[in-house]
Amino acid sequence: MKAIYKTLGLAAVALGMTACGDDFLNVTSPTQPSADEYFSTKEHVDEAVVAAYDPLQWTDWGCGEYAPFTLISDIMADDFWVGGSDANDNQNWHLMANYSATPLKVITSVWVEAFSGVKRCNDVLEDIERGVADATQADIDYWTAQVKVLRAFYANWLWKFYGNVPYFDRNLTEPYIAEQISADALYAHMIGDLEDAIALNALEFRASDAEAGLVTTAMAYMLYAEIVMYQRDTDRYATALKYMKEIIDSPDYDLMDNYGDIFKESGEWCKESIWEINYISQNAIRDWGNPLAAGGTVLPTLISPNNWPSGADGHNGGWGFAPLRKETYERFSPDDARRAATCWDVASTGIEYNKRYQDFGFFLEKYAAQADGNAGQKASGELNYNNNWRIYRYSEALLNAAELIVATGGNTGEAKTYLNRVHNRAGLQAQLEPTLDNIIEERHLEFIGEGKRYWDLIRTDKASSALVPDEYGYRTNTWSPNKKHLPIPQSEIDKSQGTLTQNPY
Repeated sequence: MKAIYKTLGLAAVALGMTACGDDFLNVTSPTQPSADEYFSTKEHVDEAVVAAYDPLQWTDWGCGEYAPFTLISDIMADDFWVGGSDANDNQNWHLMANYSATPLKVITSVWVEAFSGVKRCNDVLEDIERGVADATQADIDYWTAQVKVLRAFYANWLWKFYGNVPYFDRNLTEPYIAEQISADALYAHMIGDLEDAIALNALEFRASDAEAGLVTTAMAYMLYAEIVMYQRDTDRYATALKYMKEIIDSPDYDLMDNYGDIFKESGEWCKESIWEINYISQNAIRDWGNPLAAGGTVLPTLISPNNWPSGADGHNGGWGFAPLRKETYERFSPDDARRAATCWDVASTGIEYNKRYQDFGFFLEKYAAQADGNAGQKASGELNYNNNWRIYRYSEALLNAAELIVATGGNTGEAKTYLNRVHNRAGLQAQLEPTLDNIIEERHLEFIGEGKRYWDLIRTDKASSALVPDEYGYRTNTWSPNKKHLPIPQSEIDKSQGTLTQNPY
């Protein structure tokens, strides 16, 4: 079910919410209610909650920049090249992949989009604080839980990419300057939001088909475990493990039998899916002049081979970004079912196309442009593919649990069971021992192209040894701890009136 994001886009337009701009004027209408008056009823606060979901869709192409948050993570790891026409095509990506970004050459849209999401979540909380005449306590708890989880999710983008950022949990007033806080302080805000939301017990554990895309308790648990493990907050490992076991033991979730089915359209919101970001092609109106309109995603176009004959091998073409490294393909055992589901071996097809920079003949099958993937769209076909982004899956709950058990000295037999449920589902018969190295390597193979690898390498202290110069001369720098956070965009430094300190990148 994907109708929710169509609704979200329409609500954002109806509410007149702005994004990607520097300034807007506040005026008082002689005939229309003020915002405070408008958002004083349950119906209209529901609209504001819907609008708080909208920025989830924007990172693939919004604010004049391509920056899908999963893909931007992956190009800084060791499974993909950047591709494109040459090293100047999406130059900021190439610099980030080589750990040589600058304040003038770095992604900027994720910063704006994340803060747009934070601001919209704050809007809802402030609406509630002012009073909603026809709302029950159950309504208030449900709204609060949703937007606090969402606010933590948006803050997670800022936390991982930029670290030390200005942050606000109440919307700013003139001169609209927030205090810059440390990454550790931002973590405290996120974990507080999640703990508050979970304690309200107001979310469904799994959303109904009609509400697929709304945050759930299981999604909040996954986000909690993600940030606790990235922070290495050992005091909260036991709680994170308890949450993973609740998901593992729930009848609502399980592994899919066939790994490849997860990433088909029929696999959206399958029993393995804990949370996805919805995109829809049917009646999609996203267009070049309206990138934030409701519709599909440009991700498949970005990552598919250039000038590929339409429909050949069941795929459409794209722009040739993010080709897979051949070493990624070779990392899989030939018996591993994940290899074909992950790696599209275009070289073996014999089909001619325009081979672009850093192209070794492999692309990501999970989100490749399928021949009918933008069926029914009403605007720009290349922007409106019908691919939900898989954010959290049941297999990650299993691997999180295995890792947390190892980290806390728990039952290694239980950890081994969890690890091998994922390993054996791939068609591999060996029984792996639950060591940290085995768990991280299993995560590597399981989640290629899902934006996990780079952060796993950092949080396990493997980045400095794994992210090193390559034999082709594409990556010439080695990752180091001062590269953990990207430079803050110079445009934000300039607007901060001297209140932002640049990261030591």
